[in-house]
Order: sequence, then structure tokens, then C-alpha cells
Amino acid sequence: MRLIESLKKRKFILCNIFLILYIGINLIGGERGLLSYFDKKNVYEELKKKENILAVKLEELEQKISLVKNNNSDYIDLIYREKFRYGTKDEIIIKLK
Repeated sequence: MRLIESLKKRKFILCNIFLILYIGINLIGGERGLLSYFDKKNVYEELKKKENILAVKLEELEQKISLVKNNNSDYIDLIYREKFRYGTKDEIIIKLK
């Protein structure tokens, strides 16, 4: 009985304590909390790095496509020799990989 009566008298304080605990727990570990923020920040940085890598690869591919479209004979010859392992009789082919 005494416990129930003392809880009734202090229910405002208890409500405040539970409210502060609820906000504190969600602030740190909730779906939009501090830990989730750092995880999302790390994922964002990784995606930015991948985007930069893909942008460089895209530029290289666009350059190669422009060389093929302009009928650059040196580049076409290079591709032909590389893909089909072509060489003349007096050439020595050395594979470096």
C-alpha cells in the first residue's frame, strides 16, 4: 500500500524519468540514432569512392570509344593484335601478365 501511494505522489517524476530514458535510448541506438548515423555515413563514403572509381572507368571507356569511332588505325591495330593474338612472322610476341 505504501508503495502504491508513494508512486501516486511521485508519478510526475517517474514519467519524466521514463521519458528521458526513452529519448536517450532512441537518440543513441534507434533507427535514426547516433549509431545508425555513423553506419550510414560510412556507407555514403564507400559509395562516393565507388562513384569516383566508376567515373574514371567511364572516362577511359569514352576515350576508347572515341578512338574507335574516329577510325584511329593505331588503336584498332592494338585491339586487333591483343584480342586475336595476331602478329607477323618476324615479330616476337611477349605476354606480360
